[in-house]
Amino acid sequence: MTVHDTARRLPGIPVLRDHCRALAMLDAILSPEWADRYYSFDSRWSGTEEMASMRNGSGDEYAIVFSPAGAYVCGFAHDSHMSPYVADGPWPGVLDEVPEVFRPYVDEPAFSDEDGTPVVTVCMWRQPQDDAWRAGTIDFPEGGTDDPDGAGALFALLADRSAEAYREFAEDYYERAVDLEAVRHVHDLRPLTDDVIAALNPDVDPADLVKDIEQIGYPRG
Repeated sequence: MTVHDTARRLPGIPVLRDHCRALAMLDAILSPEWADRYYSFDSRWSGTEEMASMRNGSGDEYAIVFSPAGAYVCGFAHDSHMSPYVADGPWPGVLDEVPEVFRPYVDEPAFSDEDGTPVVTVCMWRQPQDDAWRAGTIDFPEGGTDDPDGAGALFALLADRSAEAYREFAEDYYERAVDLEAVRHVHDLRPLTDDVIAALNPDVDPADLVKDIEQIGYPRG
């Protein structure tokens, strides 16, 4: 699966934004320590922008910026042959066609290394008037893997947004049983209850989630 396959499986911007908030809220409950979380969401990244992010602790990560201009997605698979550290810079085509309105994100320090090189193997974008997600024209490296840019692995839970897919991921990553109905509750962005929180993680005090709820912008009752 490449960025083009993934782009066809992503929903529109509002649905994707809601799903990213749900993933972040689920991880906030399952992992009280922010540093150990897989998914995060900052509804106050700037005065006009929100950012969803993923980091797996092994060097793979992505960021999605939601703004009035639309949504910009960049991801990095550390072992991809399309890594800028293998290709001596971003792989040809990955960033070349990014629209002007999103160009500031290409050079955004948060998405670059200390030398200013964009840390990216995959990039997508969508403006409000677009009817689909866009990506550049890319000659992918031949042989080796069917996920050359890492898009399939990076965005697996954005392409498959089912509660079952998240539960399978979470049970493997957090090494605990995860209640499916509680996951569905959060996926639907329904206000949290003590019972739902306890079903996901009985060791979490609901009062300790207040700051996370505010940062994520998760709906309140």
